[in-house]
Amino acid sequence: MRYMALLLIAVVMAAPAVAQGASLSVIVVDQGGRPVEDAVVTLAGDTPTPRTAATTYTIDQKQLTFLPFVQVLRPGDSVVFRNSDRTRHHVYSFSTTRAFEFVLAPGQSSTPLALPTAGVAAVGCNIHDGMINYLYVTAAQAVRTDARGIADFSGLHAGRVEVSVWQPRLPPGHPEGVRQATLDLSAGDARTLHVVLRLRPDPRRPSDHERMRY
Repeated sequence: MRYMALLLIAVVMAAPAVAQGASLSVIVVDQGGRPVEDAVVTLAGDTPTPRTAATTYTIDQKQLTFLPFVQVLRPGDSVVFRNSDRTRHHVYSFSTTRAFEFVLAPGQSSTPLALPTAGVAAVGCNIHDGMINYLYVTAAQAVRTDARGIADFSGLHAGRVEVSVWQPRLPPGHPEGVRQATLDLSAGDARTLHVVLRLRPDPRRPSDHERMRY
């Protein structure tokens, strides 16, 4: 028994160390150097996409604003639209990814809406034109930038990675984003990529008076 224990220890000590995954931070700013929130950074190439179970996300409507502005999903995920305002909303999309509409009274939520195919669905409110939301459905590994304009990836495999960035305020002609760089990652790498996007003005501008009313 003692011999077997010693043999097991020897085998463990002789085992090769597991390669450490690479990490990548993508920092996105606009043409004025300001951090860009709600940009979707996607990776393609040698790094596989982690498998995850289908998830249901909630898109809130509060003070005439969809929260979040951009939601990243995988094919098969679902969304629920919730009305937290004191007025009715008519949520709709004509997108080929998934066309739908919900009329939601104050405090009401929609039934779960499944999104089976990749693509970008632009969502609006048929009553309040300034309300806009985007559902970005992709099978690729994707992260949405935070308020600092940063998207962090960890546990990436060594190999070649193509980095693309999409944001709703990009000029027309970039439905899937703009390819920014191709990187060769090694095990244990910690890389940072800086991206500058030329963006159109933000269309979501309800007045303070409108926000207070709702």
